[in-house]
Amino acid sequence: MLKTRYGIFMMLALSVLALPVLVAMVAAQDAGDYLILSAQYGSERNHVDVTNRLREAARRDRQFRMGNDTFGVDPDRGVVKTLRIFARGSNGQEQMFEYREGSVIDGGQFRGWERGQWGSGGWSGNWNGGGGGGDYVILSAQYGTERRHVDVTNRLRELARADRVIALTNGTFGEDPDRGVVKIVRIFARGEDGQERMFEYPENGVIDGAQFRGWGRGEWGEGGWSGNWNGGGRGEDRDEGAFLILSAQYGTERNHVDVTNRLKELARADRHFRMGNDSFGVDPDRGRVKTLRIYARGPNGRERMFEYREGSVVDGGQFRGWGRGEWGNGNDRWSGRWEGEEREERERDRQ
Repeated sequence: MLKTRYGIFMMLALSVLALPVLVAMVAAQDAGDYLILSAQYGSERNHVDVTNRLREAARRDRQFRMGNDTFGVDPDRGVVKTLRIFARGSNGQEQMFEYREGSVIDGGQFRGWERGQWGSGGWSGNWNGGGGGGDYVILSAQYGTERRHVDVTNRLRELARADRVIALTNGTFGEDPDRGVVKIVRIFARGEDGQERMFEYPENGVIDGAQFRGWGRGEWGEGGWSGNWNGGGRGEDRDEGAFLILSAQYGTERNHVDVTNRLKELARADRHFRMGNDSFGVDPDRGRVKTLRIYARGPNGRERMFEYREGSVVDGGQFRGWGRGEWGNGNDRWSGRWEGEEREERERDRQ
């Protein structure tokens, strides 16, 4: 009897001593080099977000064979699909891992795989990874006004690695370089033609990094800016932005009016102005906050939509022929979609 009790005691003691070792082994198996941001399954033209479904599969097993049955969906029938896992490495850069339909996934290289402690966002949104297939390479980013502005290139790079779309406030950059004055972010970039371009975003606006090459990877901002707050280094470039305006609409999704001609008058009078009902002489949806949506065609030939909330500042620096009013004449027509072609395409790709 005594020997039996002694044996049980020794087994319990060994179990207690072994527990930390077992925990450490499990933790080591679940501590890969990459943190998952998102998982997408399908093809480039049709893919769906399967981050949550992958998390469920990861909790059950470290390795498994992947296919339509795994995710319960076939996003592009008749086409061999892939699972793309977008993750962030220890260097802060986004990395894309691709698995062909029917192949085996091993979660050993992903941090927190079995615990499901990942997939909380931060993906660049680019199916081909890296978040940087745009037409322009950023040289510098400045925040403030013409008389007082500060270099925010490094801070913008940190934000770009975390997200493709950035909302702008003083808190975004941690400083207010010109108190009491509406500030702007100016991104100076080089296009494929080698020329410097300036993109301007008003305080309380939004930056979308889609048009900048290497955005999510932070492979930019290594110098080369002319140093000219007004961009380009030459005064004549100030009215030669990258986007040609097709149409301007003011209001809400349910009630909006065409204000292209009125915007043209305002543009001829000033490069930037604060916008609201008084600007356009109309309130198309009383009692609701309205927006101005400018639809323009970019250098890649695709339509792009720029949105300005009622009461915000519109700056024409990024629009070609802004001050001359050489746009919106119907020669290059707007798609007629309130949401814009580009946004609809992004949302369709994510479904």
